Amino acid sequence: MSTPVFEGAQSKPLDVPWARAQFPSLQFEVNGHLAAFLDGPAGTQVPKQVIDAVQNYFLKSNANTCGAFATSRSNDAIIASARAAMADFFNCHADEVVFGQNMTTITFALARAIGRVLEPGDEIIVTTLDHDANVAPWRALEEMGMVIRQVDIRESDCTLDLKDFERKLNANTKLVAVGYASNAVGTINPVGEITKLAHEACALVFIDAVHYAPHGPLDVRALDCDFLVCSPYKFFGPHMGTLYGKREHLLRFRPYKVRPAPDSLPDRWETGTQVQELIAGIRAAVDYLAELGRRSDASAKDRRTALLAAYRATRRHEMALLGRLVEGLLAIPGLRFFGISDAKRFEERCSTVSVRLANHTPTEVATFLGERGIFTWDGNYYALNLTERLGVEASGGLLRIGLVHYNTAEEVDRLLAALREI
Repeated sequence: MSTPVFEGAQSKPLDVPWARAQFPSLQFEVNGHLAAFLDGPAGTQVPKQVIDAVQNYFLKSNANTCGAFATSRSNDAIIASARAAMADFFNCHADEVVFGQNMTTITFALARAIGRVLEPGDEIIVTTLDHDANVAPWRALEEMGMVIRQVDIRESDCTLDLKDFERKLNANTKLVAVGYASNAVGTINPVGEITKLAHEACALVFIDAVHYAPHGPLDVRALDCDFLVCSPYKFFGPHMGTLYGKREHLLRFRPYKVRPAPDSLPDRWETGTQVQELIAGIRAAVDYLAELGRRSDASAKDRRTALLAAYRATRRHEMALLGRLVEGLLAIPGLRFFGISDAKRFEERCSTVSVRLANHTPTEVATFLGERGIFTWDGNYYALNLTERLGVEASGGLLRIGLVHYNTAEEVDRLLAALREI
């Protein structure tokens, strides 16, 4: 599978010391050990720019929207600037960006709105590889008579079975819900190919890009997807969700909302008062990534170009760490690795891996590591269909290790040493 999103002009290596210096929480200690945050897939740490933006909102802009006074106007300007930042992040128009409580809530709301125009017998495709937030909202429409079909995986490498997808795609398919990357095993799905096949069948495409967003750039124009959702707290921002929707679809479908709320875009989809201080933090997170890009490529002048430069630099760094991690994991006796382990196929995955150790539950291992300041996740991470399919749900799920650009080779080595100690 080709990954053109990572192609582009060469730039300087990632300035890891500078990047780490932006994250105050990386100085946290546990039992005398400097914390190694390998828990990024559940939510990354935030740079000081995000912390400052949230604090400054409360100091200078703490008001509701559309008021005839200074702090309200400042609040409106902050929201508009954050929307523009996310438009650069998605590569879309600003009025196609919707803020919401989180990805799960956004997806349930959108699914209900789309369900209004579907008919009994209409079909929706989901996948075994997805987080349940991109499965349960669509399965909820079974109550209205919709038919849900689930695409299987190839268990040997935890990749989607595209032949099974093609078998399930038919004239009755109205929507395909697929993840950009697996939050459990790191597989990057061929979302471009899936979108093309779905559109040929006249089906809409909803992409969950929550797990991909920290690891690679999003380009909704190139993908031509209909909807794409991500969560800023997975790419170094605050706990919120953001949705891209094609303007024609955001106008076509009718959201559930209160009567006085505007019917214009994107307001009609943003129910209630937003968490506006966190929206300020979203812009700061995007701008942090852009600054990271400019430090790697001085020719990157506009924000979109700088974001692409940032991802080129962070991708190279993460893949180097991933190679070191996977090689070390595969050398541990009794360890079972889930997903793509061949370095020649790393373009098909991001830097998230899941394993199990013989004679130890994932919780036991995560607890052992946590006491040594190494933070990992155990369980199913809401990728319930996958852990059930792999036969590990009943025995505690998986141990997940997630690398992002602020992680280091020394942290990988600490993890491997601790696992060998177990």
